[in-house]
Amino acid sequence: MPPVFAHGALRLYLLAVLEEGPQHGYEIIRALTDRFGGTYSPSAGTVYPRLAKLQEEGLLATTMEGRRTVYSLTPAGRVELEQRRHELTEVQASISASVRRLADDIRVDLQENMRSLRADLAATAENAKTQARQAARTPHSETAVTGRQLKEAEFLLQKFRDDLRLDLRLHAARNGMDELALETMRTVLNQSAIAIRASLRK
Repeated sequence: MPPVFAHGALRLYLLAVLEEGPQHGYEIIRALTDRFGGTYSPSAGTVYPRLAKLQEEGLLATTMEGRRTVYSLTPAGRVELEQRRHELTEVQASISASVRRLADDIRVDLQENMRSLRADLAATAENAKTQARQAARTPHSETAVTGRQLKEAEFLLQKFRDDLRLDLRLHAARNGMDELALETMRTVLNQSAIAIRASLRK
């Protein structure tokens, strides 16, 4: 995959992010992630060395808030940003193109994963039906077997809902909820429901 930032572009973009006000490292990474709509999140190993370099060049200053290092533009940093404002416009246009490209790549990956998921669900459903037919041949009460299986199925659905709901809330609390994550969830749940309903009709 082509690099998200061209050479030197991240350096300039970090100055632009900090033009909005002082931020600590995590906030800067979060701001970059938000600008990419969640399709790209730079690592700490990518961001912090560039922040340190900008500080060495006198373009950023740091202060401590508890255990956090807060970065802010120096007067020299503001001059640098203003002198390269025209380049920033090009960087922002490049970021928009990168967002579209990354979103397209994710959609392709999602479609491929959904095909694999449908195949797995179909195989699992077929295996479950085979086991059910074998169980039906044993001398058990058919009503008792059906009742037990129904309770197990309902338990599995409830557990799935509770587990995913917890994961969803934890994710939203840490990272928020973007449209791409919602679209992925909607697609996966819809395809899963289709596969399960198809197995119930057989």
